[in-house]
Amino acid sequence: AQPRTSEEVWPLAKDFIRQYYESKTTALGERWEEAMKARLAAIKREIEVKGHYELTYEELVFGARTAWRNAPRCVNRIIWRQLEVLDARNVTTTLEMFDALCHHIKYGTNGGNMRSTITVFQHRTRPNADYRVWNSQLIRYAGYRHEDGSILGDPANADFTEICTKLGWTPPTCKTQFDILPLVLQAAGGEPQWYEIPTELVLEVPISHPDYPDFDDLNLKWYALPAVSSLCLDIGGIEFPAIPFNGWYMGTEIGRNLGDCNRYNLLKPIALKLGLNINSKFWKDKALIELNFAIIHSYQKCNVSIVDHHSATESFMTHLKNETLTRGGCPADWVWIVPPFSGSLCPVFHQEMLLYHLSPSYEYQDDPWKHHTFRTSSKPHKCHKFKTVAECVG
Repeated sequence: AQPRTSEEVWPLAKDFIRQYYESKTTALGERWEEAMKARLAAIKREIEVKGHYELTYEELVFGARTAWRNAPRCVNRIIWRQLEVLDARNVTTTLEMFDALCHHIKYGTNGGNMRSTITVFQHRTRPNADYRVWNSQLIRYAGYRHEDGSILGDPANADFTEICTKLGWTPPTCKTQFDILPLVLQAAGGEPQWYEIPTELVLEVPISHPDYPDFDDLNLKWYALPAVSSLCLDIGGIEFPAIPFNGWYMGTEIGRNLGDCNRYNLLKPIALKLGLNINSKFWKDKALIELNFAIIHSYQKCNVSIVDHHSATESFMTHLKNETLTRGGCPADWVWIVPPFSGSLCPVFHQEMLLYHLSPSYEYQDDPWKHHTFRTSSKPHKCHKFKTVAECVG
């Protein structure tokens, strides 16, 4: 959590501001170069005084959208221009962060008609003073470790569930495999504080299969809003370590969450409900296909945005063609772009791709609890709903 030096920031700022003003040549006409030079001069003065600079809202929007355009692992980048940016850079406390995130969840979910949305908190200005969302996604299911090594819920969140309880969160008396974890938030490098997400904000979809009524007995469900909250947004030398971002699910993502052996590992119970012979070689394949079919069916039945892997990869091929024509290429990570099953049935499987880095960008960063010194003598902070949430959900 060390901010860049002014010497490091300045060349990155120049490159980004050039990109920004080149995108506005039509709007500004012949004045674009003059406007760019004036803006760069102002930024240089600001960097000399503070070591960093403030992006305008317009620059922030352009940077966030371009970072999505540049994200090599995302298959749904064709709609990068539609990203909606919620500016929360004026927020200074975890309570204000929670209010902003409640708004994000409601706004992004939009009753099921998902809106691609990002909320941007303050950028990094001082060592060890970051704003962070400790959750990997805004909405996650708990994973409870048992003494025998088994896990109830999502194994991917078992470590974080223990962090939440260490901070004072109390799981429900009757634990289930789909308990929503609280938000754990950190402002300006201070103590992390946890907040329960109001249940009325979390849209969940029960998973059913139209051809197998017994499938309902599994009582499966998943949440509607996939809001990644662990990335860092890097724009023009300025780093934003708290930028929760959502689009909408591709069906295979939920299929992996429920089916992978290191996640819910439910293919065998599903196969038994489908009446499959689990001694045959391809029972897992059949169960996985029917699970993904059930997911798409269920989300569509509930009018919740979702895309299947065939439609998503076909749209990516259009995006790839457009990007090649407009800027000479498109960074893409083949391993992530090709869906986890039926890969060779999708056009991306047969497409050669180049993996390279462009800026602005979304970057991975360490889990914040790995570098945090927890208090041992003070009572953990405990927060529940507060009255301002009423304004958010009203």
